[in-house]
Amino acid sequence: MLTLTDTQVRILSVIATTAAVCMYVSYIPQIQMNLSGQKGTWLQPLAAAVNCTLWVVYALGKKNRDIPVALANAPGIILGLITCITSF
Repeated sequence: MLTLTDTQVRILSVIATTAAVCMYVSYIPQIQMNLSGQKGTWLQPLAAAVNCTLWVVYALGKKNRDIPVALANAPGIILGLITCITSF
């Protein structure tokens, strides 16, 4: 079983948080296309927003809060909902 040191966990959390934020920021071009008339699908961004909401609640609801998980998923709530709403 893989065991990471505290430093490795910290580095991994920064990389994973950055990757997750980049993934949700990638919704911005879809939002722009939706607003200009090229409508996209609504289901995937809505599912992402719900998933991110669950992860943020989990991360902040734990006794030892997991701030990197909350920060990584917070943009997904907002951008997922915006993408979903503008797809109609």
